[in-house]
Amino acid sequence: MNLQRVKIEVDESSGFCFGVTAAINKAEAELAVHGKLYCLGDIVHNSDEVNRLRMKGLVTITHADLAKLHDVSVLLRAHGEPPSTYETARRNNIRIIDATCPVVLRLQQRIKESYNSPERPQIVIYGKAGHAEVNGLVGQTEGTATVIDDTSDLDGIDFDRPVALYSQTTKSLDGYRNICERFNKLSRSGISCNDTICRQVAHRAEGLRQFAATHSVILFVSGKKSSNGKVLYAQCLEANPRTHMIADPSEIDPSWLHDAGSIGVCGATSTPRWLMELVKERADEMVN
Repeated sequence: MNLQRVKIEVDESSGFCFGVTAAINKAEAELAVHGKLYCLGDIVHNSDEVNRLRMKGLVTITHADLAKLHDVSVLLRAHGEPPSTYETARRNNIRIIDATCPVVLRLQQRIKESYNSPERPQIVIYGKAGHAEVNGLVGQTEGTATVIDDTSDLDGIDFDRPVALYSQTTKSLDGYRNICERFNKLSRSGISCNDTICRQVAHRAEGLRQFAATHSVILFVSGKKSSNGKVLYAQCLEANPRTHMIADPSEIDPSWLHDAGSIGVCGATSTPRWLMELVKERADEMVN
């Protein structure tokens, strides 16, 4: 037993970004009136928050489910959707509650304008193939955009043609800059680098590095599906080797906290504040 209480702090800047907060607020407002609402995909990449909303009546569906539904209300989450989803909704008389993040929505519009421009450049998206946001971005180009995740993934790009480079909003700013630098060296017909990374997410990385460096041990709370969580966890781990990613309090290993002078709890933009507080309480029980 420690003779002196171990300080445990929850990072003030961690938790939902404004896009996720807005989507959850829209869902809860609709559920308060109607008691049931469909959501296309997990509203946020955190199973605990998804389960909390499921208990209120939020039903998660797939695109295959959407095609079979008629005359219902469906929430589109912050990640955004391709034009084909809106067409399915129109065809099936589905009422759309659109919670697409404004940052993502502007990015979709920029890509569509670039794709339809007279120059018709190759559209390249720095992002994770198959990610919900990226699917929505690729959809603005009728499925023709090329998705790359790092500088070793350039085989499908013709550098003799003009290229317009965009980024998934939650990708690493340093990673994007490396990609852009590489493209500028390889391009033979011009490259337009469009920095479309959300600054609320990008600036959070630096704040988390500073937070991680001020504590002996870091408990980083994130859902396993969160791309943003993986990026921010890597930042914390770089600043503090005693950083551990967990999905909920049950995953805390007591051995991690041995001889900890202080413990920091932080998380992804998809991590609810209430879950980080539960992690803090559990860590407090273990060490104090």
